[in-house]
Amino acid sequence: MEFLVNNLAPIMFFNLIVFLLFGFPVAFSLAATGVVYGLVAIDLNLMSPLLFQALPQRIFGIVSNDSLLAVPFFTFMGLILERSGMAEDLLDTVGRLFGPLRGGLAIAVVFVGALLAATTGVVSASVISMGLISLPIMLRYGYDRRLAAGVIAASGTLSQIIPPSLVLIVLADQLGRSIGDMYRGAMLPGLLLAGAYMVYVFVVAFLRPSYAPALPPEARGEVDARGRRGLRSLVVLTVIAAAVAHWGSQYYFRSHADIPVDERVVIILLIWGVAALAMALGNKLLRLGWLSSLAEQVVFVMIPPLALIFLVLGTIFIGVATPTEGGAMGAVGALIMAVSRRRFSMSQLRQAMESTARLTCFVIFILVGSTIFSLSFRGINGDIWVEQLLLHVPGGELGFLIVVSLITFFLAFFLDFFELAFIIVPLLGPVADKMGIDLIWFGVLLAVNMQTSFVHPPFGFALFYLRSVAPKEDYHDRVTGKLIRKVTTAQIYWGSIPFIVIQVLMVIAVLSFPGMVTHYKSAAPTINPDSVTFGQDSAYGQDTYGSGDAGGGFQ
Repeated sequence: MEFLVNNLAPIMFFNLIVFLLFGFPVAFSLAATGVVYGLVAIDLNLMSPLLFQALPQRIFGIVSNDSLLAVPFFTFMGLILERSGMAEDLLDTVGRLFGPLRGGLAIAVVFVGALLAATTGVVSASVISMGLISLPIMLRYGYDRRLAAGVIAASGTLSQIIPPSLVLIVLADQLGRSIGDMYRGAMLPGLLLAGAYMVYVFVVAFLRPSYAPALPPEARGEVDARGRRGLRSLVVLTVIAAAVAHWGSQYYFRSHADIPVDERVVIILLIWGVAALAMALGNKLLRLGWLSSLAEQVVFVMIPPLALIFLVLGTIFIGVATPTEGGAMGAVGALIMAVSRRRFSMSQLRQAMESTARLTCFVIFILVGSTIFSLSFRGINGDIWVEQLLLHVPGGELGFLIVVSLITFFLAFFLDFFELAFIIVPLLGPVADKMGIDLIWFGVLLAVNMQTSFVHPPFGFALFYLRSVAPKEDYHDRVTGKLIRKVTTAQIYWGSIPFIVIQVLMVIAVLSFPGMVTHYKSAAPTINPDSVTFGQDSAYGQDTYGSGDAGGGFQ
């Protein structure tokens, strides 16, 4: 009995892990563990029964949290875009651009994966779309199966680190920080991770040309009478639009000199996109013939998702909208894009709404279970046990971060990112805060690490998604007529390992260079304490709540 009293917190935590490893639902495992051990603690006089009276208020706080509205909005936006055919158009267009390069198809997959991440934020939609569209083409032209499977699975997981990621919303909520700041902090590591994937493909294509061959000339798209693909007009269009964006942004910045870097980037990209779209529309409507079909295709296919990215992330970064409002605008924008592509139906809308409701209920139920668990765990001083355990790790702050990263990495073999976010983050966040660690940086570090849970053999969800659409039997290609060998599960697993290594290296980079994340602070307003005065020229009492003599004011 004395052993149980002294070690109830670690026994409770270990029991939860056992339940999860046996496959019990996460929400009910959390709630049941919290209730049972709470009753045991009350019986042992380790916790007051009055503590359970706080549960209704905590649960009401979850369902009334406005920030969590971003989850259904971004999920709905991603599901509508998945059904609008945007992924197919993007892969076709970007494939035409990079096809002549060795490894060009794989680079196109990474590029489109980053774009889909910034618009959908849903891993399953990205992996399944690219697996259905890109994998048969890559197999048709002789790509190594491990490379093709790995690049598709890893590119799909970019949805978990590039905003508007659902995991970033959950992490910001669990850490008590702004979703907008979490988005700003995660943007650069996410883009660098996509760049690292491209560099890896370049290296493989250079060292092993047979693993990632260039597309043959007949598969590179249309050419003009002179045998040219139309890249020249695309380059000219890009340069002219960039010049317009430069001069237009300079005019804007003269009257807005103090805006942060991320807002400057958003403004420049907005002007560039508007200029390119205007020139392409003018060329098409007036039939000028100045642009090639490739240039027009690139503009008309790439600008709409970029406009949607601006509508969501741009308005958040420049402070026009909150993440919840940005998600709502993104959902409406996705509906408009689907209607404009004539790929919208009531059945698709119903499916998207049902899937959104299912995922949102999943998140809310896990949050409720996590709240019950954390209430009992803190009631028996489990938070103090975790704090003492981690504060005495050798190496201080760096040792703590290394240990947390290792724990997260190994737990990712068995738990997905939702389970990790709701179980370990509430325990680690207070300890990191007490050590003076920036919680946005800490959250992004965890997000990059949790991303590995999608490509970890043997339980990585991205691997399962790809397995569901990869060919399980040999087949004859409908274009070339060649016999294409099946993709085995072992090839998918082996193909993911180099990308897991890249993700781990990104964790080390974020850990070593905090400025990759903490640049978000440059957007925060600064207040000079000397300029703050109290009790002068009262700001209160000028309305229906009282007269001007009612009290002091704040300026």
